[in-house]
Amino acid sequence: NAGFIVGKTGVVVIDGLGSPAVAERLMAEIRRVTDLPVTHVIVTHYHADHVYGLQVFKDQGATILAHDSAKLYLNSADAQTRLAASRQDMAPWVNDDTRLVFADEWLNAAERREMAGLRVQIDPVGPAHTPDDLAIWVPSEGVLFSGDLIFNGRLPFVGKADSSQWIKSLEHLMTYDAQAVVPGHGKWSNDPRKDIGMVRDYLKFLRQTMGEAARDLIPFEEAYDETDWRDWQSVPMFKFANRMNAYNTYLLMEQEALKAQ
Repeated sequence: NAGFIVGKTGVVVIDGLGSPAVAERLMAEIRRVTDLPVTHVIVTHYHADHVYGLQVFKDQGATILAHDSAKLYLNSADAQTRLAASRQDMAPWVNDDTRLVFADEWLNAAERREMAGLRVQIDPVGPAHTPDDLAIWVPSEGVLFSGDLIFNGRLPFVGKADSSQWIKSLEHLMTYDAQAVVPGHGKWSNDPRKDIGMVRDYLKFLRQTMGEAARDLIPFEEAYDETDWRDWQSVPMFKFANRMNAYNTYLLMEQEALKAQ
């Protein structure tokens, strides 16, 4: 997901989407609403599906803001390898003209800013889903942009996330008086506490069950087969994401147990 907010003097965009082509579609939607320029783009995290369209806004003069931790990824071989693979797998929407766009401003602390005549709160909420997670709160509208801390209506993709901090960050997001949340994936939420709580409870369940297995030296396959997944089996993406999420959490809990010794 991506979104935009119209201020007095311009437009603030949240995330650049996964290709220049879809970023152009977002730009067309903005033009249906206003002729004001896009002045800023705030990146919730530097995953490919959120940033390959940034060049569309950068080329029109927008200032890009992101968390300082993203520099490590952007300067890594992984970033170039992922882009090369995307040029193959997502052609023609991602192609040789698609480039990684670095931020113009790097943030490492919470900030209240006025952008385009609009007040926004930018909160670092990582390392959680990624090291560089940002959440954006627009108090005048009661809207929170959560990035991939929230996958609404489906299971999240956990990957190599710090699920302990992720849970703390979700509880922090609950402190906002949000009337609506725009998640990183899935439909926008008009019941933030319920939908944020679902992601939090799922991560807690993964950590509890896989943590007990790791501490008891139960092999992952055995632990996975013995876990009661009934509360989550009906949630979309369970079939495709749950085993991987559980495995990555099992490895994380092994590491946490070793550090605690």
